[in-house]
Amino acid sequence: MSRLIVVSNRVANPHERSARAGGLAVAMREALDHHGGVWFGWSGETKEDASTVPHVTKAGDVTFMTVDLKPEDYQSYYIDYANSTLWPLFHFRVGLIEYSRAALEGYLRVNAQLAAILAPTIQPTDVIWVHDYHLIPFGDELRKLGIKNKIGFFLHTPFPPRQLLETLPRHTTLLHALAAYDLVGFQTDESLRAFQDSIVDLARARLVGDNEFVLGERRSRAGTFPIGIDTERFARLARRTARSCDSTRLEDSLNGRALIIGVDRLDYSKGIPNRFQAIDTLLTEHPEHTNQFSYLQITPHSRADVAQYRTLAGELESKVGAVNGKFAQYDWTPLRYVNQAFSRLVLAGFYRLARIGLVTPLRDGMNLVAKEFVAAQDPRDPGALILSRFAGAAQELKAAIQVNPYDSDDIASAIHRGLGMALDERQMRWSHMMEAIEQNTVTTWHEDFLKALDDTELMPPIRSRIVMPVVVA
Repeated sequence: MSRLIVVSNRVANPHERSARAGGLAVAMREALDHHGGVWFGWSGETKEDASTVPHVTKAGDVTFMTVDLKPEDYQSYYIDYANSTLWPLFHFRVGLIEYSRAALEGYLRVNAQLAAILAPTIQPTDVIWVHDYHLIPFGDELRKLGIKNKIGFFLHTPFPPRQLLETLPRHTTLLHALAAYDLVGFQTDESLRAFQDSIVDLARARLVGDNEFVLGERRSRAGTFPIGIDTERFARLARRTARSCDSTRLEDSLNGRALIIGVDRLDYSKGIPNRFQAIDTLLTEHPEHTNQFSYLQITPHSRADVAQYRTLAGELESKVGAVNGKFAQYDWTPLRYVNQAFSRLVLAGFYRLARIGLVTPLRDGMNLVAKEFVAAQDPRDPGALILSRFAGAAQELKAAIQVNPYDSDDIASAIHRGLGMALDERQMRWSHMMEAIEQNTVTTWHEDFLKALDDTELMPPIRSRIVMPVVVA
């Protein structure tokens, strides 16, 4: 049986199963627990004497292989290119892009170094699955080293439209690198169409057949594989933790008020300032909600080395102070802003208590918080989900109250609607959303992707068939 090798920027600690980790790490562990295999990536450590061989740890059927980076490689690969160039581009924030040739060279160099470390450990029947924007060139680097195994790539973020991708210097470098994979996966049909449009118009690839494309001497496939959660397990988790000490403490502090909850790491793509403004608008236009709810925004800080994130942290703290200063009473504040990280165990109980889940990213590949919120609800008295229409999850969770995350007035109106929504409507919306996330779970996601990768054939390109380029409307 083929061994699965998962490659991602960070590798989760094998001994931390309660998952302070994000959605990608949880999904990777689920796939590896199911299939067995190897998880390879950066250790999260920077050292002057960076690794030339991986650190190896085993836990059950999974082998964890990690590599340290030199500080200068961490800076150019992770900070300067992955997070200061690609992240804003892939979230449609062209004005925030910081680009330099040195950063791109560092990004390519680190991908080559990581590939060179993994390559000697690859067995002929291994299937390799590479994840996310940090590692776009990784498959191409393996091909340069003679690796002929099936290699798939999955992008967890959105893929930008051609007109935005074209603003990136040397954008065809990324497109040619993606053509090295046998299968390229995206969260949504929108991202798939944007990729097809770009690789045809900018890299001069040809579309041949069902989502297949030819670039140079390689023939590859692309497809949509929306990621899910372990819905049944998370629902059980929420039921179990609804009466935990943490949940009880939170419920007692509400003193009968409705709970609005948002959970996002600190990032400008999450639209948190617009939510805070929406609370200001809500209480201004609907003063009847004064002292009737508490909005808990849990936002662990991240990427402190990136200037935009430090600026955002200051902006949010200022906005919280302004809103609370304007509307707070001696025994109530509308906003609770917490920069502490909580385990998924604790969050599951918090979600179950909430009357409203507020998930309004400006752009998101999927957003698993939205799906976890739905799974956590009590079917007898479920909360309402307010969801950005620009999150990938909006394609499945059509019964959510969908909003334009750039429009604070729209968000305020949705909160007003959610706080007053009748039980039968909340139950109807929840049942439709629950059905969707029960059908598309994390298990169906990795099984569908790996089956599609297994079905790909290594063959010369078909040169006789030419299909007109896909045009994104």
